[in-house]
Amino acid sequence: MATTASAAGSIARFGLGTAAVGRPGYITLGRDLDLPAERSVEALRARTHALLDAAYAAGVRYFDTARSYGRAEEFVGEWLATRPAGADVTVGSKWGYTYTADWRASGVPVHEVKEHSTAVFDRQLRESRALLGSRLDVYLVHSVTPDSPALTDRALQERLAALAAEGVRVGLSTSGPAQGETVRAALAVTVAGRPLFSAVQSTWNVLETSAGPALAEAHAAGLLVVVKEGMANGRLADRNATGPDTAALRTLAAAHGATCDALALAAVAAQPWADLVLSGAATEAQLTSNLAAAHLALTPDDLATLTPLTEPAEHYWKTRAALPWA
Repeated sequence: MATTASAAGSIARFGLGTAAVGRPGYITLGRDLDLPAERSVEALRARTHALLDAAYAAGVRYFDTARSYGRAEEFVGEWLATRPAGADVTVGSKWGYTYTADWRASGVPVHEVKEHSTAVFDRQLRESRALLGSRLDVYLVHSVTPDSPALTDRALQERLAALAAEGVRVGLSTSGPAQGETVRAALAVTVAGRPLFSAVQSTWNVLETSAGPALAEAHAAGLLVVVKEGMANGRLADRNATGPDTAALRTLAAAHGATCDALALAAVAAQPWADLVLSGAATEAQLTSNLAAAHLALTPDDLATLTPLTEPAEHYWKTRAALPWA
């Protein structure tokens, strides 16, 4: 019986993502219960600022956004303007998707369009800098898959290297069942004999663990490893983790006197290669519950009890693709 505990660590290992509050529509389950009925720009601006304030007060210092998260960069930039120029926060954003929903939550055939071209990079970098200014610390190519030009287009890679030379940490986020392949391909990309990417953001949770070995390699290579979707877009929240397939999660959470979301995020933070774990909270109560993960110490035996929850990667991503925007 293993007795060594794997603690999630300090709050500083947790970050706040803004995908759920920067636009009126997203795919997190139950989100319609979490946001104001009137999802105006003003209402979501106020909600985002309140979450940023609460996260900062709790000790969170990493904030994640993206060009495609509606007006999230704008909201984050406004919040940053209220803080001292030298405030100890790190801001990561992403480029490569263009938001096309025009502030609508439903009835939209396509909410965002992906294009990893030099033209899109040039345009979106200007847009990100206009909103975030010098506070753009990490800039990721959004949702890279093995066929992305970011892995092969030398002109684009040289632009990314030039941005890195200015002091911005350049990286990529990944999605899809081939995340591990994508991460390993990214590790092999060099410009002028030097590795191009110094950060990676990937999906890992107790349902989708396939990227773990590649993320361990990235961590060993010195990349900043950020984990997103640790709650599987709400599938691991208490209100949704009610079926027999998540019984092990509920049982372990109850044994620790914890909520399912905190237990799920603690399982992510227990991975030695995970530098930062993102909360995607849409309410302050959710944020408080998520951050309770920092105080949970999971043993190897605890983690082993969650192994049966793991789904084949193809199945997980097919399920995710079917989640409705709401």
